Amino acid sequence: MPDLLLLGLLVVALAIGWALGRRESRQQERPAPSLHRDYFVGLNYLLNDQQDRAIETFISALEVNSDTIETHVTLGNLFRSRGEADRAVKIHQNLLARPFLDGHQGAWVQLELSRDFLQLGLHDRAERLLKGLVKEEIHAEVRHHAKRLLVDLFEREGEWQQAIDEAVPQLTRRHDDLRRAAAHWHCELAEEARASNSHGIARKHLKQALSIDERCIRANLIQAELCHDTGQYRQALKHLDRIPQQDADFIPTLLEPLERTYQLLDDAEGLIAHLHRLLELNPCTSVMLLLAQTLRQVRGSDEEAIALITEQLRKEPSLGGVDYLMGLYQRSEASEGDPRFDLLRQHTQPLIKALPRHRCRRCGFSGEHLHWQCPRCRNWGTTKPITGIEGE
Repeated sequence: MPDLLLLGLLVVALAIGWALGRRESRQQERPAPSLHRDYFVGLNYLLNDQQDRAIETFISALEVNSDTIETHVTLGNLFRSRGEADRAVKIHQNLLARPFLDGHQGAWVQLELSRDFLQLGLHDRAERLLKGLVKEEIHAEVRHHAKRLLVDLFEREGEWQQAIDEAVPQLTRRHDDLRRAAAHWHCELAEEARASNSHGIARKHLKQALSIDERCIRANLIQAELCHDTGQYRQALKHLDRIPQQDADFIPTLLEPLERTYQLLDDAEGLIAHLHRLLELNPCTSVMLLLAQTLRQVRGSDEEAIALITEQLRKEPSLGGVDYLMGLYQRSEASEGDPRFDLLRQHTQPLIKALPRHRCRRCGFSGEHLHWQCPRCRNWGTTKPITGIEGE
């Protein structure tokens, strides 16, 4: 960030120098030497890494006119990037008070002022500005940015329907991130409807979510939960079975509701057969462990579970699988309480507990829980289960 700020200040300094030179060429008389003196004083501050004093000097050196609007906006944005949005507000509001701004310049300054308000948490003021910009016949690029900021504002406030109403008309095939987000906003509304027992409304939102983004895993998970609520367990299985077709990486996410559904159906053999199918699609650790655990419970012995884990580890090594297999051997009569298994598991289990289970494919944020919206980069649907030797 300091390097970017310094680069921005250098750009501003060049722009101010250009503006002062242009003013000199327009004037018949030689410009006041104080302007040039202030400019070079500002450069000196900048080169000596005194950025605060450099900014203040540049502001005082440069008068506000139609030629210097862009430079003043840039200075305001620099303050905002430094976390001083209140100072950015003063610069941008001062610009808006100038009578010589044309329509495009005024809209551009209002857009930047709305960004200042958003950073300060003044959402109501930002919303008023952005709604006004969206309604005006202004430059297409400014209007586009105003719409995206307004959508982001509605999302931050949890106003999912307003975000949908503003965003959906903009959707095209190129807007993959926005499509995923809109599908999740419908899922948020479906969760709210489910909580109030409005299952019909919830299903309507989930249908819309899948029409916007057919790969929305969350929509099918919520559909399965709705089927659980109404005792439609076989229908719940159909929704869960669609998830591997959407994205096989999310198979670990469906295991808990899948196991619960077969328990409600009292169909352990059905669960075993289903897990075998999933293991063929994606040989991930969690499927292997749940299948081994179910085999032990149903068959009443560890032999089949040991054979399963051993075979899968040959195909796909995993730390979790090795730890589980050691636990099975530890319980077997052949080991006779071999203390070496205890020693090994004292190392493997802390390693497994320390490993994250999910990671955002966009920014790399990782953690134990699945976040539909990444807490760091705020992208929707970019977090997935981690698979492989150190995976789930």
